[in-house]
Amino acid sequence: MPLEQEESFFCPYCGEPNQLSVDVSGGPDQGFVVDCEVCCAPILVRVKVRGETVVSIDVQREND
Repeated sequence: MPLEQEESFFCPYCGEPNQLSVDVSGGPDQGFVVDCEVCCAPILVRVKVRGETVVSIDVQREND
């Protein structure tokens, strides 16, 4: 099974869809900041991984 999985989420600033590559070998609870592919705003991303599966993605504005 690949160690990276492609996931989708909507930007909390502009509402546009974004793609994210998640490294499932990076641990069960991951957090990082990415820029929106459309409006370039910083997005705080929290990912939960169980085994080799992404079970949830939570996104919020970086300063909220």
